[in-house]
Amino acid sequence: MDFLSLLLMLVVDTSASWIRMFAALFISVFISIFVGIYAATNARAERIILPVVDVLQTIPILAFFPFAIFVFVFLLPGYIGINAAVIFLIVTSMLWNIIFGVYESVKTMPKEFIELADMYHFDFWSRLRRIYVPASMPRIVQQSILSWAIGLFYLVTSEIFSTGNVNYHVTYGIGSVLPSLAGTSYIMAIGVFVAFVVATRFLFFRPLEKYSTRYMRGQSADASAVLPRYEKRVLDWIGHAIPRNREVFDSAGFAVTRSGKGTARKPAIHKNTKDMSSYYRIMAVLMAAAIIYVIASNRILLGYELEVIPALAASFARIWIAFIVILAVAVPVGIYLIFMTKKTSSYILLFQVLASIPATILLPLIAETFVHGSTHGGEYVAFVIFFLSGIWYVIFGIMASTRTLPENMFEVKKIFGVKGSNAWKNIYLKAILPGLITGAITGIAAEWNASIVAEYFTTTGVSGSQVISSVGIGIGRLLDTAISSGGLVLMAVALLNLVVMIILINTFVWKKYYRSIAKMYG
Repeated sequence: MDFLSLLLMLVVDTSASWIRMFAALFISVFISIFVGIYAATNARAERIILPVVDVLQTIPILAFFPFAIFVFVFLLPGYIGINAAVIFLIVTSMLWNIIFGVYESVKTMPKEFIELADMYHFDFWSRLRRIYVPASMPRIVQQSILSWAIGLFYLVTSEIFSTGNVNYHVTYGIGSVLPSLAGTSYIMAIGVFVAFVVATRFLFFRPLEKYSTRYMRGQSADASAVLPRYEKRVLDWIGHAIPRNREVFDSAGFAVTRSGKGTARKPAIHKNTKDMSSYYRIMAVLMAAAIIYVIASNRILLGYELEVIPALAASFARIWIAFIVILAVAVPVGIYLIFMTKKTSSYILLFQVLASIPATILLPLIAETFVHGSTHGGEYVAFVIFFLSGIWYVIFGIMASTRTLPENMFEVKKIFGVKGSNAWKNIYLKAILPGLITGAITGIAAEWNASIVAEYFTTTGVSGSQVISSVGIGIGRLLDTAISSGGLVLMAVALLNLVVMIILINTFVWKKYYRSIAKMYG
């Protein structure tokens, strides 16, 4: 195939993938608006939705393959069903963090907005259009950028999927064509993919970010169109009083006064925090007890369990080794961006572009680099993928919670000349702690999701493919081989173990750190 024909083919395939990505993003935002608002405004729904979404975001996309096949491929005709299944799979990777973004935005919204809505008897749709959506818009855009990067990571896995010996793939899509390329064609495909990533960032997300800033400052004409002149001024002042990324800012333990100066205060903790922690604990204990009872009473399931536990332990060790290295890199980088450079915006833009280039598209190159001639090549590949999967979450988590730190923190450092280890201990590390914990939780969850690619990588990602890189034992490898061989029961046992472990760690480890940080800033 000549150069122009190959280039045209790659552009067409990438464009088809981008159409599916935008469709998935639109569906994810639409669902997130209603689910997030419902969870934030209804206490009973909150107690159910948040734990469920928290669990679903930890489940690897591979677990949704059977559902996608049985619901979409079998019910919808031919190519329509396959495309619907692919879009559904991409949605399962994008949706969850946008829901949390909407929930946090509405939950931390100033009560004055609701009081004004009550005063003018807004119905549900008026509240949605004039209050909830504008208040959530900055966070939706912020989370959509991250969701887009996550969706790209699983694009190859989504456009070629299987269960047992039946394989499905789209006719046009960079994810379906990329595994079959090699040499110059593969390099060209990466170049076209990166060009689309950069174009999307600058032509779509960047203008969207600028548009959303009007809502950050309460400058939406639509949000106050029906209010008298005096109330418009009140609403505008309220909007100006909200710092950007308020929900993250609140968790860092600071408030912004009308003049814009920062003042320290106790972090905003939702009134249902203790109740939610109890629900998480109850859910974790009940799920663990149910699994132990069912497995202990069935010899076949017990055999599966004895296979799952060592695999889960092996993946746990790999993920935490990679995470320790991530911390060693992300903490100094985050501190440098916040306290030591004036080019923070430029670096963040660069990192956003780099984060949108998924490790999966580089996997053939990574595998060729580490696997060839090495007895431990599979372990090296897994480490690189785990590292690339989690590093951006930690860096962006640190940046999100400290972007609006009070000016007096920087002034104290400058006036008193705090330097060296003293500055690291008393200023830098304390400032990044809230964002570091948030980034750690999401980063480790991303690593668990990436295990299906990191621990078992094949030429096409479906059964019967040539294995390029593989570890000896791991939960990601186990899930891959189970779905490829049609072992749905083994896959279900493995997923249950993974979910319970994530819930137990989140409930008894990370929430403990959150409470400690709250006391520190209190």
